[in-house]
Amino acid sequence: MRLPTPSESPAFGEADLSNCEREQIQLAGGIQPHGALLVVQESDLEIVQVSANAAEFLGLDDLIGQRLDALPGNLAGAVTPHLAAPLHEIPSAVRGTLGSPDHELDCLFHRPPRGGLVLELERAGPVLDVTGAVESALPLIRSAASLEDLADETASLFKEIAGYDRAMMYRFDEDGHGEILSERRDPELESYLGQRYPASDIPQIARRLYERNRVRVLANVADPRIPLLPRLSPLTGEDLDMSLCFLRAMSPIHVQYLQNMGVAATLVASLMVGGRLWGLVACHHYSPRTLHYELRAVCEILAENVATRITALESFAKAQAEVGVRRLEQRVNDAMARDGDWRAALFDGSSSLLHPVEATGAALLLEGEALTVGDVPGTQDIRRIAGWLDARPTAPVFATASLGREDAAFESLGDVASGVAAAPVSSSGGEYMLWFRPAQERTLTWGGDPHKPFVMGDDPADLSPRRSFAQWHEEVRGTSQPWDAADLAAAKLIGATVADVVLQSRAVRMLIARDQLEGVRRQVQQSGDPIILADPDGRILLTNEAFERLLRAAHPHLEWISDLPQLFAERAELRGLVDDLLQRRRPRRGEFQLRVADGGVRPLLIRADPVLVAPNRLLGFVILVSDLTERREADEARRRFQALVAGHPGSVKGGSADPTYQHLLAQVLSNAQLAAMEITDGVDPAHMPEVLESVRASVERMAELLEQLTSHAAPVRKR
Repeated sequence: MRLPTPSESPAFGEADLSNCEREQIQLAGGIQPHGALLVVQESDLEIVQVSANAAEFLGLDDLIGQRLDALPGNLAGAVTPHLAAPLHEIPSAVRGTLGSPDHELDCLFHRPPRGGLVLELERAGPVLDVTGAVESALPLIRSAASLEDLADETASLFKEIAGYDRAMMYRFDEDGHGEILSERRDPELESYLGQRYPASDIPQIARRLYERNRVRVLANVADPRIPLLPRLSPLTGEDLDMSLCFLRAMSPIHVQYLQNMGVAATLVASLMVGGRLWGLVACHHYSPRTLHYELRAVCEILAENVATRITALESFAKAQAEVGVRRLEQRVNDAMARDGDWRAALFDGSSSLLHPVEATGAALLLEGEALTVGDVPGTQDIRRIAGWLDARPTAPVFATASLGREDAAFESLGDVASGVAAAPVSSSGGEYMLWFRPAQERTLTWGGDPHKPFVMGDDPADLSPRRSFAQWHEEVRGTSQPWDAADLAAAKLIGATVADVVLQSRAVRMLIARDQLEGVRRQVQQSGDPIILADPDGRILLTNEAFERLLRAAHPHLEWISDLPQLFAERAELRGLVDDLLQRRRPRRGEFQLRVADGGVRPLLIRADPVLVAPNRLLGFVILVSDLTERREADEARRRFQALVAGHPGSVKGGSADPTYQHLLAQVLSNAQLAAMEITDGVDPAHMPEVLESVRASVERMAELLEQLTSHAAPVRKR
């Protein structure tokens, strides 16, 4: 017989412990012997496939090819009215007779994925007070105030109602490992309470079957498997999909597992919470035990109600956490509306931020700042964690109980941050709400060493799973208390609240900035000084009217600041200034001659500056332009005036050599020099040439009057 390769899914019964995770246990091809199975064509109820014990079980021969409604008994008539039900999802159950002698049977029937109808038959069980059993159990389940109380009540109810030697409530953790939360057992049995079992004990295929077939019974681990005849279904040419069969034979590996535990019979009921397999109710018996349909149905009803109560308890825990979060949200929103300081409100008191998540420390990383409360790593370490989170999917919440195992670079943070829960608060990298928990030393009790190697023989049937189910204690270090569903729900709510406030705050700031921008834009546009604003690439964003007046009629509109040099006489020098500005981000100053329409030039002072908000973050460039024409005219007027008054009396047109004239003229020039100094300091350069020219003209006029006056007075002085 060819053995399957490790990458293949082994057929039922051909798996070993290296590939049992992929064993096709739903294609068992056989049943347990305490019942019988028939497959019929739904159109005419012709029997096409049977279990090998069906003829003996019913006292009939040659079943294949016969029609169900032609056989002795009323079972066909009991089944037919239910064929419109969703039999591909949930089997239906009827009681009727079939065979010779006329046995009363319980029949469960369903529709497999590829068509046909599967009928599973078992001897009818004794009449039970089903209503009384359910009515007395449901109030006990409903009144459980905690998960611990519910687990104890569940174990008690299943032991009492199902009658097994041991009943346990079993929960899966986030890694798929199981833990026994409660048990009820006969006094002589050792306790499994608190023991854990590795995820590999229940393969994923088996877990998926537990989700569909909610109650499974193994009547006797020593019973032989009864094969189907023929092995392949005549309707499909393939193995019959037995996912919903309550009689389906168990995998040899599972049977060996139970035998190693000394268990002879089992009942397993699924606990489905929120659409996922939350846990199991597992019952063990140490001698063969069969549970008839009615009692199995009661167990399924109880399991569904237990799952509903678990949902309610988890929802209540989440609701309690949500109450605290909503109070925190209200305080943050009030602060936002009052003065905008929502961050202080968020961190005002550690309990409101830490208690809902059961954390010992928290931090907010936002816009380059880090706010913290409680026991947290250093700011740089928090930033490293945020950078690490950026490379991983976090939405809506990332959580780990052992950050050091996720990345060895964080092992040193275990005393404060072994456990980390994180919720992004914006779409920007590195912005998170984080919670921390320290590492705790814990002792986990396993049912046998989960790391112990297994042994395989040459024959696939020679199986040897872990043989020791004695308690095995594992000291766990470097992990925090795991984050539970309520913790993560609270973290998600707080993260969403902070993200909303961040978005609102940024939206408000954007509106304010837009209003301020419009105000600044108006001021820039109305400014009398020419200005250019450009983005980091040098594209011109804005020029004002004063700048446009410089270019009007003489030059085209500019798109880039690198286009400026072509407008000036000193093209090379200005290109160097622009390159320095764009490439080296250096502020530059310089005087340049703008070519104008009449072929002349206009002197301009250019001041160019990069706008940096951080050493490496460039917002853009500002270029201010000053027209030097008036200043140059003022300088020329000042030069001419200084030439007039700075020399000697002979510098005045038409001067006289008369001593009296020279003395008086010197006084006039002295007064004119003082006036010129005051004019230079206080007069607008645009008006300076005009004012100096008026003073110069006044000096020349006074000089002329003095000359006339002294010439007229000279003969008198001579007499």
